[in-house]
Amino acid sequence: MPQPGASLLSYPAAIALSNRTLVRLAELIRTHRAQRRSRWRRLGPGQQALLVLAHLRNGDTYARLAGGFAIGTTTAWRYVREAVDLVTALADDVHTAARKASRLAYAVLDGTLIGIDRLADDRPYYSGKHHRHGVNVQFLADPAGRLVWASPALPGAVHDLTAARRTGLIDALTGAGVQVFADQGYQGAGGTIRTPFKRHRHRPRLSRNQRSVNRAHARIRAIGERAAATLKAWKVLVRLRCCPRRATAIVQAILVLQLIEEDRYSG
Repeated sequence: MPQPGASLLSYPAAIALSNRTLVRLAELIRTHRAQRRSRWRRLGPGQQALLVLAHLRNGDTYARLAGGFAIGTTTAWRYVREAVDLVTALADDVHTAARKASRLAYAVLDGTLIGIDRLADDRPYYSGKHHRHGVNVQFLADPAGRLVWASPALPGAVHDLTAARRTGLIDALTGAGVQVFADQGYQGAGGTIRTPFKRHRHRPRLSRNQRSVNRAHARIRAIGERAAATLKAWKVLVRLRCCPRRATAIVQAILVLQLIEEDRYSG
């Protein structure tokens, strides 16, 4: 901790994003301020957008942002929350996402656990699979491994198949006729969800053809790992330090910003 009266040190930091994302976010903030006829603020739309991206992409804390932008910690928190809610409103719902996915040759479905540390009730958020607390986020990837959509966040104790059903993802994908590849955790999903052959204890071993199909299936599913890595390249998701109920807004905002960054946002 610095001594009382001592000045804080500051330093420049790079954000691994293009100017496109900064400009789009700044425009969104500027429009929102104009609609609300907001009075003067400490930071302009461009600076607020930069602060928000530093938080989401670099994982900078509110205290660090406050020092870097010469504002209060509460103001930094308020700026981030405001921008996140603005961007979240642009995210596709599950039916729109499924309709867009129907244009793909196929999609890869998988789930990821995003760690979180502020818990009012531990048990629903503890994942036995990952042996830690977090929220379960289902995501879709295209054949190139690019992130297509991410679901609302559910408690980490929820199984992937249950999460995909609860968010309406399986019904939406099946209704849109999307061919989907998923791992054994989605066994029994039905519809257009394809999972690998599973060997049961009292059944003969898998045939040579079944093993060959499983290998091909695994190669396709591996593409989905790129989408998970893309999502977690936003460092704030390494470990969320907020109320679990805010996780959905943050994930959805990051999804939209990632699509804008890749010039794939069509909303």
